[in-house]
Amino acid sequence: MTDHSIRCFPDDASVRRIGHALLDCTLPRAEWTHEAHLAACLWLLAERPDVLPERDLPAIIRAYNVSAGGVNDDHQGYHETLTQLYIRGVRAFLVTMPSAPLVEQVNALLVSTIGRRDWPLQFYSRERLFSVAARRDWIEPDLAAFQPFVAAM
Repeated sequence: MTDHSIRCFPDDASVRRIGHALLDCTLPRAEWTHEAHLAACLWLLAERPDVLPERDLPAIIRAYNVSAGGVNDDHQGYHETLTQLYIRGVRAFLVTMPSAPLVEQVNALLVSTIGRRDWPLQFYSRERLFSVAARRDWIEPDLAAFQPFVAAM
């Protein structure tokens, strides 16, 4: 996997801006980065009790992708297994620092094991994770079971 520099957020407002722009489908495509995905997920979990990410995030991401000129098909766009796994990871991570300011939670997540782009590959083989079946629906890991509190450490 290519090494990427982690782009942390400067303040709570910048995290909230990503979340609101995702929901409004106004986020510039270039800003829909790995970090933005995780920040939006954490923001939804921490500050939007009206949104249940496991249920609502798939439609939110699909709508955003289309609004930004993308497509959701068997090879690009929305990926169900990655989304659901990261929701589980972010949810588990939040347990470790529930009262910290939003930006501290997000930035700590980004530098944690769960924040790594290759984190899912400890649970899934590359072939299984990037299969059409995994993109379309949740599939169980083939390498290791996800253990929330172990994974969040």
